[in-house]
Amino acid sequence: MLTRKIHKILILLIPVFFVLRVQGQDNMKNNTSTGPLQLVFPTETEWNVLYEGKEINFHLQAKGGKSDSVRYSVASGLAKDMKFDSTGHFIWTPGFDIADRINTTKSFPVVFEAQNAAGENVSREIVFKVNHVNRPPQIDELQPFYVQYKTQNVYKIDMGAVRDQDGDPIVFVPILDEMPEGMKLSAAGEITWEPSSQQFGILKKGARYMEFYVEDQPSKTRTKGRLKLDVTQMDLAPDFTIIPQNSLIRSAENNRINLRFTLSDPNGEEDITTFNFISENKNVPQSALVKNTSTSYEFIWEPGYDFVKDPFDTLAFNITFYVLDKAQNKKERTVRFVIKNTIDESLRDTYVFNLYRGALVNAWGLIEQMTEKEGQLKKAYSRAKKGKRSRSLLNASLGATTGLAPVIATKDQQTRGYITTIGGTTVATVGTLEATEVIGKSVNGLLDRFNYVMQKKNELQNKGDVFAREWGQKSARRQPDFIRKLDEFKALMNLSGLVALELDANWENKKDGTDVAIKKTFKDFVPYTKDEN
Repeated sequence: MLTRKIHKILILLIPVFFVLRVQGQDNMKNNTSTGPLQLVFPTETEWNVLYEGKEINFHLQAKGGKSDSVRYSVASGLAKDMKFDSTGHFIWTPGFDIADRINTTKSFPVVFEAQNAAGENVSREIVFKVNHVNRPPQIDELQPFYVQYKTQNVYKIDMGAVRDQDGDPIVFVPILDEMPEGMKLSAAGEITWEPSSQQFGILKKGARYMEFYVEDQPSKTRTKGRLKLDVTQMDLAPDFTIIPQNSLIRSAENNRINLRFTLSDPNGEEDITTFNFISENKNVPQSALVKNTSTSYEFIWEPGYDFVKDPFDTLAFNITFYVLDKAQNKKERTVRFVIKNTIDESLRDTYVFNLYRGALVNAWGLIEQMTEKEGQLKKAYSRAKKGKRSRSLLNASLGATTGLAPVIATKDQQTRGYITTIGGTTVATVGTLEATEVIGKSVNGLLDRFNYVMQKKNELQNKGDVFAREWGQKSARRQPDFIRKLDEFKALMNLSGLVALELDANWENKKDGTDVAIKKTFKDFVPYTKDEN
C-alpha cells in the first residue's frame, strides 16, 4: 500500500522537475545570450562608502555575454589588505590608519575585470571611500597612588600608560562623585590630595579606587580609568619622567639640546635629596643640569664645534640620570647621545668677509691716493699756466733789450755789440729752456695726466660700489662666484698703465681704514655682524 503511494508521488513529481529544468535552461540562455557581458555590483545606496575597522563583503557577478563561464580579476588598485578571488568574492576591512581627524576621507579606486570562456571581457572602476572612525583613548593599569597623612600628596598619571591610537590630544576629566573630598585632578593628569584623618583611617583599613575619564580632542570620546589609592607602607623609591621620552638623542654640534625632568616620590617631595647625572664623556659639564624647582629640572647643553674631533663624523656616549631619596632609594634612566660633526660656518663667513673688506680697503686707499694726486696735478697745472705767461713776458723784455741796443749806444760800437750779444744770447737761452720745460711744465701734459687720474678714479669708484653692493650679504659671499669676482676686482686695481699715474709706491695713507671710512666711500658696504644662536 505504501509502495503504491510512493510510486504515485514520483509519477506526479517527474513533470514538475521537467518543467523547472526547462525554465532554468531558458533563464541561462537569457543570461548568456542577451546583451553584452556586464559586471553586476551591489545595488544598495553608497555601498562603496566604508568606515575604518568595518568589513565589506560582497560577491561580484556578471550578466550577458556568450558564455556562462566567467573568471574575475582585479586589473589595478588592489590594496594589500583586500582579498579577491577568481569567483568574484571580495572582502576588505579598512585599517584604522587609513584616514585621520584632519583628512577624514581617503579614496581607493579599484578596477574590476571579468572574462568569459567566449573571450569577452569587461572592466569597471569602483572608488571605495573610507571614512575616519575615531577610537577612544586606551588606559593601561596605573601605578597606585600612595599617600601620606598631613602631606600634600601629588601624583602624576603616567602618560606612557595612557594613549590615543589616532594620535589625538587627550585631557583628563574628573568624575566628582567618584573622587574623595579635597582631591583635585588637572586636565594634564596631575592629582593633588591631602587626606584628612578620617580619610587616611579609611585607607589604612583597605585600599580604595577613584575613577576618571580620559577624553580625546576634538571628538571628546571618553574612556573611564581607575586609580588605586593606598597609604604608604614602605619607603618607596622616587621616580622621574623625561620629556621628550626618547632613549636616543641625535644632534649636531652647536645645536642646543634641552631635556626636561619631572621628579616624584610617593613619600612626598621633601623625601627627594639628589638628582644628577653621570656621563661617559667627561666633556659634558655638570652645569648643564639646571634646577628650576625641587621636582623640576632641565638639561641644557650645546656641544661646541670642537666637541667631535676630526676625522670622526659622530661621537656616541651614554648619560645616566638618577634620583635619590633620604633612604638612598635610587631610580635611574640612561639616554644615549649621538653628536654629529658639523662645520663651523661662522669661521668660513669671517674669512670670506675679511677678503671682501680687504679688497674694499685697498680700493679705498687707492682712491685716497688718486684724490691726493689729483690735487697735486691741479696745483701743478695752475703753476704751469702762470709760468707760460712769465716766459712770454721775459722773451718780450729781452727782445726789446736787443732791439734798443742801437738806440742806447749809437756812437760806441763796442758797447752796442755787447748789448746785442747779451740780448740775443739771453733770448736763445730762454727759448731753449722753454723747449726743454725747465722753466715751468707743459700745460697739455699736466692736463692729460689730470684727466687720466680722474678717469681711473671714477672707474674704480663705480666698480667698488658694485662690488660692495653685490657681495654685502653673507649669503651672497657663500656663493662660488664670489672668489672669481674678487679676483676680477683686484685685477682692476692692478691698472695697466699705473706708472702713468706717477703714484708713489711708498705712499702711506694718513687715515685709518675703519668701517666708517669705507662706508663713506662705498655707500653699500655692510660691516660684519656675527649671528647669535
